[in-house]
Amino acid sequence: MEFLSEYTAAFWDYIVITAPYLLFGLLASGVLHEFLSLSRFKSFLKGEGAGPVFKAALIGIPLPLCSCSVIPAAATLRKDGASNGATSSFLISTPESGIDSMLITYALLDLPMTILRPIAAFITAIVAGISQNIWNRFEAKKPEPVSSCCSGGKKAKKSVSDHAKDAIRYAFKDSSDDLAFWLLIGIALGALVNVLVPEELFFQSNTLWGRLVLLLIGIPFYICASSSTPIAAGMMMKGMSPGCALIFLLAGPATNFTNMAVLQSHIGKRGVIINVLAIAFVSLGMSYLVDYLYLTFDWPMNYGLDVHHDEHSLSFSEVTGIFLILLMAKGIYNEKLAKYFTKKKKACCS
Repeated sequence: MEFLSEYTAAFWDYIVITAPYLLFGLLASGVLHEFLSLSRFKSFLKGEGAGPVFKAALIGIPLPLCSCSVIPAAATLRKDGASNGATSSFLISTPESGIDSMLITYALLDLPMTILRPIAAFITAIVAGISQNIWNRFEAKKPEPVSSCCSGGKKAKKSVSDHAKDAIRYAFKDSSDDLAFWLLIGIALGALVNVLVPEELFFQSNTLWGRLVLLLIGIPFYICASSSTPIAAGMMMKGMSPGCALIFLLAGPATNFTNMAVLQSHIGKRGVIINVLAIAFVSLGMSYLVDYLYLTFDWPMNYGLDVHHDEHSLSFSEVTGIFLILLMAKGIYNEKLAKYFTKKKKACCS
C-alpha cells in the first residue's frame, strides 16, 4: 500500500507539472501544422549540397509531424527531388524535437536543456545529411506515393474559422491520439524510477561505458520525444548527468528497428547505417559537451518536480492534469482499444 501511495503521488506530480506545457505545445503544433504545410517546402528542399540539408534540419525541428507521418513525409520529399542528405536530415531532426517536447523539457528539466536539446538534434541532422551526400549515392526506384495517416489530399481554400477548427482537431485528436500511449508509458516509467530507484544509482552511467549502453538501448527501440522526457527527468533526479540524459533523449526518438527496415527502400542500407552512426557519434559527443557546459558554468538543475507550487497554480495545474488524463484515455482507446474491439467483433461475426 505504501508503494502504491508513493507511486500514485509521483505519477500525479508528473501529470500536474507536464499538463499545462504539453497542452499548450499541442495547440501550438496544431497551428503550425495548419499553416506550415510540408507541401510548401518541397521545392525548398530540392537539390544537392549542404543548403537543402541545412534547411531540412531547420524545418524539421519545430514541424509538428506525428511519429506515423515522419517516414511518409520524408518519402514524399525524396520522391519530389530531395537528396538522400536532405531526406535524412529531415528524418532525424523531426522526431528528435518538436514544440511539445521542448515545452515538456522546460517543465520537467530546465532552461539550458530545453535549448540544448533542439540544438543537438539540429547538429545530428546536419552531420547525417552531409555524410549522406558524401558517402551515399543510392537512387530509389520510382517510389510509389506514400500517404500519411495524419494527412489528407489537396485542401480547398478555407476560412479563418475553418483553419482554427482544423488546428484544434489536429492538436487534440490526431496529434494527441498518436502521442497518448507512449506518453503514458513515459510518465509511468518516470514515476517508477522516482519511487523504486535508489538515490545516485545512475552515477555509474556517467562513464563512457554507461553512455554506450544508453546508445545500445536507445537506437533500436522506439520512444517518442515527449514520452522520453519524463523518463530522462526521473533518471537525472537519481544521479544521471545531463549529457547522459541527452543521449537517451536523442537516440530513442530518432530511430528504431521498424523505421530502419522501412527506410532501406528510400535511402538504401548504406544510408540507414550512416544515419545510425551519425546519431551515435553526435549524441556521444554532445553528451560530453553538455556535461562540460553544466560544470563550467555551474548551471543548477532545477527539476520541475522539485518546484513548489502555490495553491492557485496548483489548482490550475490540477485542472489541466485531469484534462490531460482524459485526453490520453481517449487517445489510447482510439489508437489501441477501438481497433482491438473492431477486430474481435469481426472475428465473432465471421
